[in-house]
Amino acid sequence: MNANCLTIKELTDAVGGGLTPRMVRHYHQLGLLPQPVRSRSNYRLYTKKDVLRLQRIVALKQQGFQLNHIRNILEVEPEADTTINLMGQLQQQYRAVMQQISQLRQTASALEGLLGRDRHCQIIQAEVLAQLKLLDVETQAGLGGLENLWSGLDAEIHTHSEAFTESLQRLLPDLSHRSEIEQHLIYQLVLASGDVSLVSFIKLSRDAIKASREALSSSCQIVVDTQTVAAALDQTRLLHLGCQIETLIDNPHITTATEAELAFWQHREWREKLQQVSQGCVLVVGYAPSVLLEVCEAISNQKIQPALVIGMPIGFSHAPAAKRQLMQQGIPFITVEGTLGGGALAATALNALVESLIDKPDCHCYLKDVEPF
Repeated sequence: MNANCLTIKELTDAVGGGLTPRMVRHYHQLGLLPQPVRSRSNYRLYTKKDVLRLQRIVALKQQGFQLNHIRNILEVEPEADTTINLMGQLQQQYRAVMQQISQLRQTASALEGLLGRDRHCQIIQAEVLAQLKLLDVETQAGLGGLENLWSGLDAEIHTHSEAFTESLQRLLPDLSHRSEIEQHLIYQLVLASGDVSLVSFIKLSRDAIKASREALSSSCQIVVDTQTVAAALDQTRLLHLGCQIETLIDNPHITTATEAELAFWQHREWREKLQQVSQGCVLVVGYAPSVLLEVCEAISNQKIQPALVIGMPIGFSHAPAAKRQLMQQGIPFITVEGTLGGGALAATALNALVESLIDKPDCHCYLKDVEPF
């Protein structure tokens, strides 16, 4: 046996990342990894080049790439300008994935339009579904008939208001393993975004709910990145709890993620202001990725110690990275993975937590005159 070669077990140990011999054999079958040479005893023998290729496969998988996309990425010729070729491959894969998402989103939207109907729409929906079975939707006449059925079904929506809770019960995955407060939080975030698939991206640390309730009940400081986020908070309930709202980027003319990101970088005083937030505060970031990155660095350097961080900035590179850093800080957090997020979602998350502490009466304006707990 060649002393410079590795057996399949030695290969998986060298690569790590949870790789198993069975997965390596599967990659051979898919063409992700070339078939290795064999020893006289018919053992597979692997080289350093195989180790590097498998490390790339594992790294790409961990970043969320599917195996068919990884295969295309690995087809870039090593002798060529790999940066240019790889970027071209990634752009091509991105366009293909976005096309698939668009098609799946259209299908999901049609299913939501049927599954999300409340009981008031059930009778006419049953009639529509019965007629739908009779249609040959592959023909132009069939497509026209399908449009008429949708028109008939949509006509029922004018007879009553939408029952959001009833619709969500049919559309959301099983959340029975989550606490009542977590379920309410997820419901509110889905309603704020209008996207049921958001559920898969909502991440909470185990102690997020407990930490938030303790902090809010103790009249903690609420620190937000922009005034737009502050304006969306339930200020009446927060006033009743004795929670003061502090805005980092306190310029009323800054209303977008782009403006907030640039402004935070250009003004040192706002970064310095972040270093001075009170211990046990709740930080709410809905726009600027750099604010969340600065928060993570300050926590890592033990300069600030918030009770909870709600990190949901918008962005396509810095935001996903900032959220990954947040989830590694070892502090209570609520976030939405990837590029998804925004001020409305960040404010909705905090409002849902506040609602779990104070019930909403028919009119709670009187709470402004009530002494905090």
